Amino acid sequence: MSFDLAVWYPQKRIGHKEAGELYVRLCDGDTRGVVPHPAIDAFYAELTARHPEIDTIPEERIDNHDYCPWSCKLDRSPGHVIMSCVWPKATYVGHLVADLARKHGLALYDPQSDKVTCPDGSTGVSAKAGMSRGAGWVLGSFALLFAGIFVYSEKVAPSRDPLMIYALASLCLLMALFCFKQAWR
Repeated sequence: MSFDLAVWYPQKRIGHKEAGELYVRLCDGDTRGVVPHPAIDAFYAELTARHPEIDTIPEERIDNHDYCPWSCKLDRSPGHVIMSCVWPKATYVGHLVADLARKHGLALYDPQSDKVTCPDGSTGVSAKAGMSRGAGWVLGSFALLFAGIFVYSEKVAPSRDPLMIYALASLCLLMALFCFKQAWR
């Protein structure tokens, strides 16, 4: 049993499902979904400097998983690297690869959990980052409602500082516009 991970240079943010589909294509040798990038070479060089490829180590070190945790040769193109390590080293390799991927600005896909991690560390984000359409409409409506309440309360019972009330109402209007704009996308 092995633990697998993949990295590639993200042309755009993709969600877990799209990353899983890309991973399957990469495993099948189809590299059309990734672009060559120098970050892949830098990642690979740093990774193999710590733990050389399995086909380059001497026969007597083949079972030394601290030296070489790989269960097979790394699958590599100028646009991606897929790594398979022995199960006892899964946690260590997972942390190492995540740190190196973040350092080199690469997306990391874990097929065991079907999750992609973006270079900024965020996960579970679809290609369209931001709030959902429904949340945008609800939040925008509430912000608009609060703007109306502020203006109405100032008209009914004038305060000592009407400028502050109108500034709050204006802020609520801006938030409503932002939320509606996000929901409209």
